Amino acid sequence: QLFCRGGTRLQDGMVGQRSGRCLAASAYDGARLQCDLPAKSHKVGHFQVSWSGERVGQVVVTHEDAPGRIIWRNVPQTSFLTAGCGTAKVSESRGFFNVSEKLHAIARAQVIESFEPGTGCVVLAGRFADRSDSHWTVRLSVIDDRQLSLEASASFEGRACNRLCVVMGSSPEEEIYGFGAQFTHSHMKGRRVPVLSQEPGIGRGIQPLTMVMRAVARAGGTWWNSYAPVPMFLSTELRGFCLENCEYSVFDLRPQHCLRVGVFTEALRGRILCGSDPCELLEAYTRFCGRMRLLPQWVQQGAIVGMQGGTAAVRETLAKLEEQRTSVVAFWLQDWVGKRRTAIGSQLWWTWELDRERYPDWEALVEELRAKGIRVLTYLNPFVVDASNKRSSTTNMHEEATRMGYFIRGRNGEPYSVKNTTFSASMLDLTNPECRTWLKEAIKEHSIGVGSSGWMADYGEALPFDAQLSGGQDAAQYHNEYPIEWAKVNREAIEEAGMEEDALFFTRSGFHRSPGHTTCFWLGDQLTSWRQEDGIKSVVVGLVSSGLSGMSLNHGDIGGYTTTYILPVYVPFVSFSRSQELLMRWIEMSAFTPVFRTHEGNKPKRNHQITDDPATTRHFARFSRIYAALAKYRVTLCKEAVERGLPLVRHPWLHYPEDHEVRRLTLQYMLGRDFMVAPALDRGSKSVRLYLPAGTWVHLWSRQSVIAGSGGCGGGWFRCLAPVGSPPVFYRAE
Repeated sequence: QLFCRGGTRLQDGMVGQRSGRCLAASAYDGARLQCDLPAKSHKVGHFQVSWSGERVGQVVVTHEDAPGRIIWRNVPQTSFLTAGCGTAKVSESRGFFNVSEKLHAIARAQVIESFEPGTGCVVLAGRFADRSDSHWTVRLSVIDDRQLSLEASASFEGRACNRLCVVMGSSPEEEIYGFGAQFTHSHMKGRRVPVLSQEPGIGRGIQPLTMVMRAVARAGGTWWNSYAPVPMFLSTELRGFCLENCEYSVFDLRPQHCLRVGVFTEALRGRILCGSDPCELLEAYTRFCGRMRLLPQWVQQGAIVGMQGGTAAVRETLAKLEEQRTSVVAFWLQDWVGKRRTAIGSQLWWTWELDRERYPDWEALVEELRAKGIRVLTYLNPFVVDASNKRSSTTNMHEEATRMGYFIRGRNGEPYSVKNTTFSASMLDLTNPECRTWLKEAIKEHSIGVGSSGWMADYGEALPFDAQLSGGQDAAQYHNEYPIEWAKVNREAIEEAGMEEDALFFTRSGFHRSPGHTTCFWLGDQLTSWRQEDGIKSVVVGLVSSGLSGMSLNHGDIGGYTTTYILPVYVPFVSFSRSQELLMRWIEMSAFTPVFRTHEGNKPKRNHQITDDPATTRHFARFSRIYAALAKYRVTLCKEAVERGLPLVRHPWLHYPEDHEVRRLTLQYMLGRDFMVAPALDRGSKSVRLYLPAGTWVHLWSRQSVIAGSGGCGGGWFRCLAPVGSPPVFYRAE
């Protein structure tokens, strides 16, 4: 494969083909599966793998608990494996990646020549009728009672294929969920989903903002761009599929009759999942991705207040919050390292040492807050900038890391310079064991050592494809693995410091095995808007989709982050900033999520803040107490996350799989099994239309009971009044 940093520019964030054919699109079309073997079946653990015979032409996988329900099948008489040889060109800008591919050769006329059992497995093998000297193998091996491994490889004309595509049958009625932190759509059937960790973009389809951001900074993004995508899905047919591969992949779910999974690899490794209900299905998946640990107890008791400005500003803000009896558990002081002016406002100095000019009397502040039961959190990311131009710097970690060879390198052997906004930084090489040790010691000394109880572990999604890594790994293959290792390094740091049960770090980047390492996810930079493409609605979609992807603990910045009102004058449809109403609605919603944390945004003075006026402060204080009042309930949900992998914020489908109306819900969610939350997500809204599954539900604020559905016909739609301060929240009467 050929990867390069330059290349022809595509639409920002767009992933597709420039020439040739795209493996996960239509390359397999018309490929007829050939096999003259008689019908046969082999038992593999709790699974049954069957070949129907030439007339039907299907390989079918079922489970002994429900032999009539198919959990994997090919399209009748159609190839289930397509293979090719191709090259790719990747261009990168500020964490956005464009991938274009060209297939030089393809094989799609699959011939099954053998179907034989092995020890704990079944092996299918054969050739491709449209390629000479060809061979392919698919091995199905038992992992446990709910997971079956699928491994595929192929070659032709003396070379291994580096493009593999598995095609499985589907039905028009099947709904597909998952793919990690998706922000625009939670229902993926009918869509094409590239899976590559990267910046989501600013606007992501909101026009003309997206067009402007693409033109100015190549930062408009697309609906599928995500910091934390995951190559997996769960289905309403109570089956699922995930890749173990970290290489770039594309899930093409557009056809009604099939699902295509294409991977840039010579060895495709996946898992077929099944369950008797959606919760059991998700439980099976989280056996692979890892389950998240319990949140520290202190996190559950109130608000984490994100702010900047120095020691005096913290004390002033705390005084205002105390006047309203706000439940505060931490101040997240991301500017602990100092700030610099950039094109998007002000950004932090990524030097990773305390700026004592900005925070004089730091130790006294930490002790003062701790005496009131309030922690201090800081900010970190895997980049380092040169501190030689920073006036208050006493340590230059960039200089030290350069000398020790701890940065990723360019082709010239020098540290790779990664452009952020108007400054560049160097990215730490996590394939280097010595770098990892050095980084952990720096975290323990400079962050934990100054009294921090945790931090935002930002970024992780920006490893360039053409970087040179110390361990010799291909950066193209390691790109999606980097977020996993970034979380792992942070986890190891708190464990080595003896703070595993007390520290909180939250990550935005991720991939399939990230849940087993991070303490909490957050959804990254949402626009300060009401829009679903990028804004308050995208938080609901992100929480639900990530929860169905193993990320059981996730949350968003209260009020959003990205403000595009950066020019001296307001530009209609381009300048977005946070209003009082938007902030209040965001506060209400966030009280019913795992973590209640604010953010001032990239332009604090353009955004309404929680202490800007008494009404907003009272509102914030009240919902901080509501959040705290739900602590014991959330603790039980956290235990479910540990034991079963269930998320705290849940798509209602997890508990009402037979209700077809539930399957298409997008902008309402459940907190655990008992609360149905339908936040007010539109400007000026006085009421919200929501769906309640069959049963008796109680309105949280009025205690009025509502009976939904009758006669086993599902639930019903209701319109609920939603004045500011009373978002529609119901709980199950039983």
